[in-house]
Order: sequence, then structure tokens, then C-alpha cells
Amino acid sequence: MSNTATTPRFPPYERHVFICMNERPPGNPRGDCKSKGAEAVLNRFKELVDGLKLKPRIRAQKSGCLDTCEAGISVVVYPEAVWYKRVTLADVDEIVQSHLVSGVPVERLRMHPRPTSVSGPVKPIGNA
Repeated sequence: MSNTATTPRFPPYERHVFICMNERPPGNPRGDCKSKGAEAVLNRFKELVDGLKLKPRIRAQKSGCLDTCEAGISVVVYPEAVWYKRVTLADVDEIVQSHLVSGVPVERLRMHPRPTSVSGPVKPIGNA
């Protein structure tokens, strides 16, 4: 007998956003995302996801080291595996509206840009 009310839906999120919160000792040549303002970036993602009522379809959360701190604050969005570099607080609204809501990654921030021949929108979320 199956109880669908308690059966988790997989995947549980349409998009899962990870914001690097790695912290290294001061003076480390690679730097770290936390000292570059990652906490404010994470908080803004969470604020927008909540405010736009994107939960539970989208989850934004801190991650451990993504091993790309020298590229500035790093953010990765799954399931598309879109990696963003040098993300600032000012970029978060654009990533949320363009990528998370409309399905169009923000090319200027991509760590690994796609060739124009394959670049384009990804699946928009539900009723956003």
C-alpha cells in the first residue's frame, strides 16, 4: 500500500542553487568566497526565492568549497550544471529572474561559457 502524502518527490527541486561559502586563512593566494561577500549573496538568493514564492521548486543554499574561489564568489545551478563566477550582490536579481525563473542562464557570468550554437534557454520553472 502506497501513501503518496509521505512519499518524497524526486528530484525534490526543479533547480538547486549552491553558493560557495568556503573560508581560507587570511593571505591564502586563492582567496575564499566567504571573505568576498558570499554570505550576502546567499542571503539575497534566499530572500528572492522566498519573496517570489519559488519554494519548494527552487532551493538556494550554502555549499562547501567548489574549488573555484580564485574566480570570485562561485555559484552553481543544478540540474543544468551552470557555473557562475565573480557573482556579486548586484548580480543575484538577474540570475534569479533570468535563469531560475525564465530559464535563460546569464552568459556574462558563466564560468564555462557555451558556444553560441548551443547556448540558449533551459526549461523555465513551473508557473513562474
